[in-house]
Amino acid sequence: MTTIAERPTAPADLGGLIAQHRDGCALEAPFYVSHEVFDADIRGVFARCWIFVATEAEIREPGDYVTLDIGPYSVIVTRNREGQVRALHNVCRHRGSRVLTDPSGSVGNIVCGYHQWTYDADGKLLHAGTQAPGFNPNCFGLKQIHARSVAGLVFICLAEEPPADFDDMAERVAPYIEPHGLEHTKVAAQEDLIETGNWKLVMENNRECYHCENGHPELICTFFPTYGYTLEEIPERLLPAHARYLRADAELQRACQEREMPFAEIEELSGRVSGFRIQREPLDGAGESYTRDGTSACRKLLADFDTPRLGRMSLHHQPNSWFHLLADHAVTFTVLPLAPDRTLVRTTWLVHEDAVEGVDYDVATLTDVWHQTNAQDGTFVGRAQAGVSSPAYEPGPYAPNEYQVAAFVTWYLERMTEALPQ
Repeated sequence: MTTIAERPTAPADLGGLIAQHRDGCALEAPFYVSHEVFDADIRGVFARCWIFVATEAEIREPGDYVTLDIGPYSVIVTRNREGQVRALHNVCRHRGSRVLTDPSGSVGNIVCGYHQWTYDADGKLLHAGTQAPGFNPNCFGLKQIHARSVAGLVFICLAEEPPADFDDMAERVAPYIEPHGLEHTKVAAQEDLIETGNWKLVMENNRECYHCENGHPELICTFFPTYGYTLEEIPERLLPAHARYLRADAELQRACQEREMPFAEIEELSGRVSGFRIQREPLDGAGESYTRDGTSACRKLLADFDTPRLGRMSLHHQPNSWFHLLADHAVTFTVLPLAPDRTLVRTTWLVHEDAVEGVDYDVATLTDVWHQTNAQDGTFVGRAQAGVSSPAYEPGPYAPNEYQVAAFVTWYLERMTEALPQ
């Protein structure tokens, strides 16, 4: 056994740290606590991969924008006059000032508050005051960032050459998302939570439901407790729940086939840059939505669905997002690293654009389950961060029903290996 004194405390050799990882086990402590590794994560993962940043519902009209920070990068996501989604570096081409300082808003043009350099939503420089002869405004537009909308979900890539396999991923997941009509939704609520843990611990926590039975009483009202188990691994006490799941799943498959909606699982969480998992699965309880009794949280269904019993369409995309799309609303989750031990988790609830608050839905009811679950997960992640920060920490093995956590770790190490200096 490796003694506490022998374990690495600083990633002087990130390649060596990657090489010593044991398959099927958690990562070594430096991956969660080291500032060097955190900086390497930004360079090797968040600056190279496609990451989810917003929904189109957050930028419904031309000139609407959101800003967000990804490590040292500040990003503007906006919609131009033609209705197209754009992403720009939030750095003025004059003297580098932050251009937009609010987290969201709406503008005619993008104006830097320092010296009033003015840009359009495509980043083109429109006005720069009096400049020296020969000044070419075409050379000083805001720097572009690759942006893609996948059926209403906005992804960006900071790399000059983004991973090409995103196109394949987008083509395969879009048919699952499109029936929900996210282009005709609005934001009913958005909640930011700062979890006191490393971003990888946040993602690992989300990728298993080992802790759900005792940790998420609100969630398990509609979340089948057998999630993550293979048939052979299901404990005897959960067999009645599994039988209930099988009946609900058969009903859901019939409903999907009648409406020509895909439902089969696609799982490619590692072995590719744009790792993902998608599947439509039934809900427990009344089987309609994420509420404590499983009934719909919004009377006005998305896309004018004719039934609320269409289960949950769940998508997970490496490295920073997961989504649940239901018949009555959709929930998106964005994870953004702030520091080795702090992570922003942004949750956004979408409803039909014609739904009326107080008539069709109540915000407290709509957000209840995931508000509670997020807070509980924040506590678990904080405890995990405290534990991995201890000199006594030693990576333990993943349980069989934590296989998606192991897949995430495999994916992460693949990306970090690719990013190592040659």
